[in-house]
Amino acid sequence: MAVQIVPSILSANQANLGAVVHQLRATGLETIHLDVMDGNFVPPITFGAKLLADLKREAGGVYDVHLMVAHPEEQLELFAEAGADWITVHHEAAHHVHRLLARIKTLGKRAGVSINPGTPVTQLEPLLDIADLFLIMTVNPGWGGQELIEGCLDKVRWLKDRALAPVMVDGGVNLRTMAKVARAGTDLAVVGSALFKGDLNEILTRLKEQAATPQT
Repeated sequence: MAVQIVPSILSANQANLGAVVHQLRATGLETIHLDVMDGNFVPPITFGAKLLADLKREAGGVYDVHLMVAHPEEQLELFAEAGADWITVHHEAAHHVHRLLARIKTLGKRAGVSINPGTPVTQLEPLLDIADLFLIMTVNPGWGGQELIEGCLDKVRWLKDRALAPVMVDGGVNLRTMAKVARAGTDLAVVGSALFKGDLNEILTRLKEQAATPQT
């Protein structure tokens, strides 16, 4: 099966995000990736729960909220109430990650867990039976436009041999790397800056062609 493209609006025009989401949804990309950064777990500060609530109301869509924050347990209810459909927390930021995933589920949301490039994928083994999504960072989190760290794709392969939940890749996915991401067995790929460097429909057509690359 082809990799599902999930657009990140981190690199989009921040002054016009409602229109950006409308444009993305018009192409058939229903799920929007929201990179929430707190200036602590990662240096930048990006989006808050109010923006999510406003986008949900004005532009609709399904929202995949990626919490790159130091204390994710303090943010779960805020983003759940704002309209998140998926909430992903970082293994590195959670003292009791299994408990957090369970809390997300009790809020009626799908629960994801993410790991940074420097974190061994075996850290996810105790979570194979509870996580609804495994998010593999293929760049060090914080900024868009970085180069994909190809060695991280081995983590995708490890998970595909063991996990029932889908595996997502985030970071450095573009027209040069999508085929590699697809061959690794990725189910979903976050695409950010690459979408906003030209004609959106043309870029999407080319990405989808590569996303259908047979797995090896």
